[in-house]
Amino acid sequence: MSQDNKRRGPRVKSPNLVVYLCIDEEKNKIIQGMGRTLNVSEGGILLETHVPIDPRHTLLLTIAMEEDLMHFKGRIAHSREREDGKFESGVEFLEMDKQKRRFLSQYMIIFKGQENTSSDEDLELT
Repeated sequence: MSQDNKRRGPRVKSPNLVVYLCIDEEKNKIIQGMGRTLNVSEGGILLETHVPIDPRHTLLLTIAMEEDLMHFKGRIAHSREREDGKFESGVEFLEMDKQKRRFLSQYMIIFKGQENTSSDEDLELT
């Protein structure tokens, strides 16, 4: 089964900074850093980082939307190194509740609106 068939919902381009912390099974902090979301869905994000993230570790993510911050827990579903040396990791969200789902829904609406604006501007330029 391809990754596209595993997705629970549509992906929206969402270039946005995110803070992450990787913890092991004993909840020890392994690595923390900043990354960038490349796209988002209700089930997860595509995360760009400068370092690889071990799929055995749990990710704790903080995503900002305007003045609001939301904390998510996730696991690495897949990862690859790009030609430019950065890493892309598919992160599946874990332990989702109603508040987190509402946050993601609003987050996706904001970025989807930006996608539509970009497309409209591109059409006007041609």
